[in-house]
Amino acid sequence: MNNNEDKSGLPDTGFEIVLSRTALLVTDPQNDFLSPDGVSWGVVGKNIEANGTVENIDQLFATAKEVEMQVFISPHYYYPHDHGWQFEGALEKLMHNIGMFNRKGPLSTTNFEGSGADWLEQYKKYINDEKTIVTNPHKVFGPETNDLVLQLRKQGIDKVIIAGMSANLCTESHMRELIEQGFEVMVVTDATAAAQVPGYDGYEAALTNFRMIASHIADTQSTITAMKEAATK
Repeated sequence: MNNNEDKSGLPDTGFEIVLSRTALLVTDPQNDFLSPDGVSWGVVGKNIEANGTVENIDQLFATAKEVEMQVFISPHYYYPHDHGWQFEGALEKLMHNIGMFNRKGPLSTTNFEGSGADWLEQYKKYINDEKTIVTNPHKVFGPETNDLVLQLRKQGIDKVIIAGMSANLCTESHMRELIEQGFEVMVVTDATAAAQVPGYDGYEAALTNFRMIASHIADTQSTITAMKEAATK
């Protein structure tokens, strides 16, 4: 994907997709974010619909499978013991208060099917194909608390395309940590979304940081084109 500068004057170092070394990472492709029935839809739904986030993530999944690019999922789950934390940040507290991503326990799938913690139904055919790598859950926002970095390195991946939810929280935190860990990272800007509340726009905040930190940002269609071109090399 081409190097260039935009009107900001910031350099764009580009991102070359090499299938054997590149993975698609999707953060939190779960009902509580992406379904109108999810507990956060009231604050994220408008941005999801404006961006076409659900369909864009679907297209990225489909293309990754088509070109045989490795796919990773970093999910967000809370178990009963997580609700005993003695201190929390603002959105940690909110997520716990509204029961976001709740599961009965790490070894139980009781009432999991169709719950807020479950995958969006249309993504299950991609995620449950026995090829996708689903990591341990992250507990706050970034992958520091799960095994994503280990799993990427064990697969020989050093280049990561990020999509998923939510833009200024888990998606941005994964971007930051992977860059700190020495991975080359790009973000698909319309395959994510964020909460928008009076006085605060999580999506605009994330776009600024994606542009200033990642090697490259692109929309879904440009990314899909680049993925298919990589498959012909």
